[in-house]
Amino acid sequence: MRPVAAGSADRAPQVTEEVNVKRILSAVAAAALLFWAASAAAVQEAKIIKSHQDFGDYRVFYSVFNSEFIKPEIARNYQLIRGKDRAFVNVSVVKKDGSKGLPAEMSGTATNLMQQSRPLKFQEVRDGDAIYYLAPLRFDDEETLTFDVNVTLPDGRTENITFRRRLERD
Repeated sequence: MRPVAAGSADRAPQVTEEVNVKRILSAVAAAALLFWAASAAAVQEAKIIKSHQDFGDYRVFYSVFNSEFIKPEIARNYQLIRGKDRAFVNVSVVKKDGSKGLPAEMSGTATNLMQQSRPLKFQEVRDGDAIYYLAPLRFDDEETLTFDVNVTLPDGRTENITFRRRLERD
C-alpha cells in the first residue's frame, strides 16, 4: 500500500478546478473565434457596393468614376472635361425587363464630410441605344462624398437615391 502524501486530498479539488478553468477558457476562446469569423463575414458582406435601386417596374443604376474613363471622342462630342481630379456621377434608368436606357430627368447634390454641398448638373448622353446621364464634378484626393440624386422616372414619379463614395485620383 502506498503512503498517502500529506495534503493530497487537498490537491484533488484543486486539479479538478484547474481542469474546469481550462475547459471554460477553451470554450470562451472557441466562442470568441466563432464571433470573430461571423464578424469578418459581415464586414465582407458590408463591403459590397450597391449600384442600383428598384422603383416599381424601373431599375435605376448609378456609379461614380474618374473622368479619364470616358472615351476621348465622347468627351469631345459632349464637351466633357477629363482630368485626374474630375469624376462623373453616372445614372441610367431601365425597365426591369432588360430594356435599354430610358429618358429621365435628374437633379442632385454632392456633399463632403464637412457638409459642404455642391449641385450636380446632369447632361444626357446617347451612345447608340444607351441613354445615361452624367454630372461632372471636381474632387480632392481621398475625398468622401454623399450623393443625393432625384430621378424623375418615365412614368412621372420622382424617386430619391442617396449613396456615398470615396474618390481617389488615379
